[in-house]
Amino acid sequence: MYQEIATLIMYGDMEEDCLLYQFGEIFRDFEAGTESRAMLTRRVYTQIKRLLTVATDYGFDRNLWHNYLAYYLITNENPFSITCEKVGANEGSVNHFAINDFRAVKALFDYDFTEIEKALDIDCFTRISHYQAIEKKELMYNKNVSEKVQELSVRLEEAEDAQGFFDAVTGFYRDYGVGMFGLNKAFRITSDSAGGLKFLPINNMEKVMLDDLVGYEIQKKKLVDNTRAFVEGRKANNVLLFGDSGTGKSTSIKAIVNEFYGDGLRMIEIYKHQFQELSNVIAAVKNRNYKFIIYMDDLSFEEFEIEYKFLKAVIEGGVETKPDNILIYATSNRRHLIRETWNDRNDMENENGLHRSDTMQEKLSLVNRFGVTINYSKPSQKEYFEIVIELARRAGITLPDEELKAEANKWELSHGGISGRTAQQFVNYLEGTYCESV
Repeated sequence: MYQEIATLIMYGDMEEDCLLYQFGEIFRDFEAGTESRAMLTRRVYTQIKRLLTVATDYGFDRNLWHNYLAYYLITNENPFSITCEKVGANEGSVNHFAINDFRAVKALFDYDFTEIEKALDIDCFTRISHYQAIEKKELMYNKNVSEKVQELSVRLEEAEDAQGFFDAVTGFYRDYGVGMFGLNKAFRITSDSAGGLKFLPINNMEKVMLDDLVGYEIQKKKLVDNTRAFVEGRKANNVLLFGDSGTGKSTSIKAIVNEFYGDGLRMIEIYKHQFQELSNVIAAVKNRNYKFIIYMDDLSFEEFEIEYKFLKAVIEGGVETKPDNILIYATSNRRHLIRETWNDRNDMENENGLHRSDTMQEKLSLVNRFGVTINYSKPSQKEYFEIVIELARRAGITLPDEELKAEANKWELSHGGISGRTAQQFVNYLEGTYCESV
């Protein structure tokens, strides 16, 4: 096994704690006879346990060894895989090296573990080759990743030679991309151990779609039109969704990512205290073959906070032009984002009957950098009742309309007032109590 791993060129740059690397070292020592049977068995079991952990995290089934190798191929970002993501597997010298690697990976795919199992009196490799996973809820793992990995694993099992591997893997890169951006919809950022930027996939993102949000048809259309232009490579604007709490602003953003994920749309959620990393985030994704929404939820600034200056610079004010594959979508309960005080007017000037304040203009200039602003206002009582009735019918609740309205009215009086969120919470309550009683 270690001989095949050693011949990898494009896919050979792996950390020492990588599963594939560790298995290679185990088989090197097994063939050299430099370690005791007990030590080799312990090392094998340690890596098998790690493989089972990966399988549990991603919901793998059947042949876990094949699943792992498929996962390794589609998450390995190297010059060949990233080029295939952007322009496809065009003719070039790099294909020669890639075919060499796929020849080695096919050998790993077909590897016969019989010898080491007999020598160590173990059967773990046989077990993981015919693995039956415990049935579990989709929320426990990323179903999207799991399905893609296992589909590719089956295609690789059917491939007859290295060229078949090449076609299957490069086809995957073309359709889905490579690495975590190819497999996941949304991400957060954090710092790694060396202080650098690290993207963390959000595996449990809500599966809401725009049709799930009742009402706000004009607002949703504006959002869809701008996002569609963006993913199709046409001119599009940064978007600010502002308005009352609980009206569906954040839900709309999540839904738009779900709607356009298949068109290459991805989302990176960033918090206010991370705005100083905005330039680094953009630098990390500007050359990838995806469209990225940088998402800022509940965006607002107090008078003493200056993070908005980072945001202004990134949106339009910097020397470097913002890449075409990046837009900023933000939600806020404030129309102008930054809290205004009477002190902002201390520098007010009067000229020819006009009043101007540099401080106020600086604060207001932030919202002006969002080309599309969409107002999500609190629904009227009539609209609130319409939302309740529609959500109740979708949930299978058959109470008469008038009874629903009466109960919804009582609910909103003691649960934060009229809003789409209040309507959804009321229907959730009904689902639990109503379903119990029928």
